[in-house]
Amino acid sequence: MTAPLYDASVPVFRQMLDALADLLRKGEAHARERGLDSDVMLAARLAPDMLTLVGQVQRASDHAKGAAGRLAGLEPPPFADDERSLAEAHARISRTLDYIDTVPVRAFDQAAERLITLPFGVPPMPAARYLHGFALPSLFFHVATAYAILRHRGVPLGKRDFLGNYLSN
Repeated sequence: MTAPLYDASVPVFRQMLDALADLLRKGEAHARERGLDSDVMLAARLAPDMLTLVGQVQRASDHAKGAAGRLAGLEPPPFADDERSLAEAHARISRTLDYIDTVPVRAFDQAAERLITLPFGVPPMPAARYLHGFALPSLFFHVATAYAILRHRGVPLGKRDFLGNYLSN
């Protein structure tokens, strides 16, 4: 049996990051079919004060690796936000998944007793509240926003594309 906070986090992070990678691939295919530069999509955004598509990928990555590390009592690795191409965005997702795979399941055994401190000045919170009230909603927000940016750019996507392969996780 695995730790409950592991079960509630890592499989979801994998599912959503895999789905995000698939969304980007579908965006690339859409651009290719229309003779467009697929990397131009990285600068697309829904509103002037929102992050770009690449910013959404970066934040989804940050929330997944940050939560996996913090819940396991580890310091998550910093990644520079310097992706300039879809290939680099895919590499960021792959690095995130690789990091999550290195976090030992056993490190989550004491997660429920941990207080999580975030780097932006909010008071420490119990791990379950952090996961369910901040980390997961933030991950979903950024993946959903990436989905919406791609849909807004004409990429034919549906709910199943957002959900990814939830049956295999």
